[in-house]
Amino acid sequence: MTLTELELTSADHARGKRSPVTCALKCANACLEPDCNTSHNPHFRDIASAALSRRALLGIGAAGAFGIAIAAATPTGAAYAGDGRGPGKGGDLEFAPIAPVASTVDDFTVPEGYVWEPVIRWGDPLFAGVPALDFANLTAETQAGQFGYNSDYLDILADPNGKTGVLVNNHEYVNPGIMFAAAAVDAAEIRRRGDFYKNAQGFSVVELTRKSSGEPWNYVVGGRRNRRITVETRFELTGPAAGSDLVKTAADPEGRWVQGTLGNCAGGTTPWGTILSGEENFDGYFAWAADTAGQQRYRATPTTSTATGWETYDPRFDAHDADYVNEPNRFGWIVEIDPEDPTSTPKKHTAMGRMKHEGANVIVGRDRRAVAYMGDDQANDYLYKFVSKDRVSGSRKKNLSLLSEGDLYVAKFSGNSPAGEITGTGALPADGKFDGSGAWIPLTANGVSVVPGFTTEEVLVFTRLAADAVGATKMDRPEDVEPNPKTGKVYLALTNNSGRAATAVDEANPVTGNRYGHVIEITETAGQSGTTFGWSILLLCGDPATNANTYFAGYPKELVSPISCPDNVAFDSEGNLWISTDGAPSTIGRNDGLFKVPLEGRERGRVQQFLAVPREAETCGPVIHDREGLVFVAVQHPGENGSVAAPRSYFPDYATAHDPAAGIAAAPRPSVVQVYRDEEPVKPGRPRGRGRRGHGHGPKGFPGEPRW
Repeated sequence: MTLTELELTSADHARGKRSPVTCALKCANACLEPDCNTSHNPHFRDIASAALSRRALLGIGAAGAFGIAIAAATPTGAAYAGDGRGPGKGGDLEFAPIAPVASTVDDFTVPEGYVWEPVIRWGDPLFAGVPALDFANLTAETQAGQFGYNSDYLDILADPNGKTGVLVNNHEYVNPGIMFAAAAVDAAEIRRRGDFYKNAQGFSVVELTRKSSGEPWNYVVGGRRNRRITVETRFELTGPAAGSDLVKTAADPEGRWVQGTLGNCAGGTTPWGTILSGEENFDGYFAWAADTAGQQRYRATPTTSTATGWETYDPRFDAHDADYVNEPNRFGWIVEIDPEDPTSTPKKHTAMGRMKHEGANVIVGRDRRAVAYMGDDQANDYLYKFVSKDRVSGSRKKNLSLLSEGDLYVAKFSGNSPAGEITGTGALPADGKFDGSGAWIPLTANGVSVVPGFTTEEVLVFTRLAADAVGATKMDRPEDVEPNPKTGKVYLALTNNSGRAATAVDEANPVTGNRYGHVIEITETAGQSGTTFGWSILLLCGDPATNANTYFAGYPKELVSPISCPDNVAFDSEGNLWISTDGAPSTIGRNDGLFKVPLEGRERGRVQQFLAVPREAETCGPVIHDREGLVFVAVQHPGENGSVAAPRSYFPDYATAHDPAAGIAAAPRPSVVQVYRDEEPVKPGRPRGRGRRGHGHGPKGFPGEPRW
């Protein structure tokens, strides 16, 4: 079934936190699939060794040997009273927390005294001669030169002069229901739209300019570094699995060059200035064979069609084809791109393992090795760490190959409270907190497999199976995981796991049917490159007004902003944690937002909401430049449940129609937004919380024309 044929109702989405449309398009209804992780770690190795040969288990070979399957089967804009202690502090970003915004509100809400405006929107042209977005004429050719769809990971990198910079943004997936007016399509139209979808995803690299440091940014059409990376861009495989039989296809018999990137979710910026992106929900793009345990661990059931329809005309997306059975193995990697060189070949690093990567974030350890933390974003999957073989040097050229060699670890958590005190309700154990110790279990050492029965290539291509075999701890959807650059402590956002059974709770995942998610704080006990850590739960999320067992690091729960489904995290210059959310509308009835959480002193755990995104949108890619008084977020899938004929959001243009003569109504546009202080007096008829170029106040020609 193609995207244009989807008919979605609430029955299609029986559990989880997302709308049925988001769940179908973003992750191919992963929450409705049988659990991919059927391992019972204490005896998994016995099953693997006694019942299955290694080759049958993994389905080794270019043609994909059939193996034995493992059975599985408040009013907007109003200041929030909060705790009455006044604005939170953090660089130049003092603010009074906003009131939670009802999930029916189609507005971008910021604190009193701040304004917002888009930096760039889906369809804005990046190159001279490329037309502006035309809803009546969406073509693959124009989209290849325009800003992509559904913005996710984001960074804003200023040049030393402070006046120029570069924006890098992931584009995770598409929603044709709010792109194309017509529903009925033939094979030719499926191909036309399919090629458009390919060019709407991937990355955008865009140059920025401004008058002086600290000012808001404008994007540059035709900037030297401007680039689009899509599903058709050539990537180089690096590391031990490159060239192995597990990644060879008819189109790439050497197994070293991959066409495109998929499902680009969160990411990270390295100390040497490159961008990392996690290929997350890649499985939904393939007609999925799932005929071996190695494939089933990434998607439990086979499929014959996809939402994009690519498999109908591009054989590499049909994994039933013996020539392309390994094509899915070429996705699910950490991708590295160099935003400074638009001619460079992006890389996929096999040494960092293959999974549904949320992202990767690098910190330099005391021994000068690069350490990357990674979450595998699926219920009951794992937290990982990669440590580079070589040390970070003063040579950027050498650092560009750092992630090609190193060792991969998976986390095992142990609690320090009696099992009987972990009740599944979220009630604290007797010692007053959920905490304990942990170990980083090696999957590779000195670049070679240390998992019995797995070759190095198998560990890296079928990383989930290798992690099962060493007894890793099943977590509640590990999404973004980032080290705090000020303290070195690591923060893991666990978005939720509505399927966690009462018999499966543990101290690190202490809530049965965890709908609201939690955040874990990790302290490495032997440095970032070490193999032991301590941990404690910083936040048990939810609305304290309706959930008595929320927890905010000991801060009075009645004095915080309600928060649900933590997704991405970031830090300001003072080391405060900032959290963006994905799922609050369906869990606490509020629009998703961005929240600040102090980590030290008397305000530790005080959750304060800074902004809320529009109706049905997800808050992504937060970037906090607090010393300049700037905050950036990517607004993904606004008005996701609407259609071209009946839009449910008009963000960010809030126009009445793009082409009334053609009968095409206004449609929402995923965008990158900047928030900054309002230095102009409020004028009659001008609402607060909307920037000089924001909602209702666009420049001449906005929307439709390039703004700069």
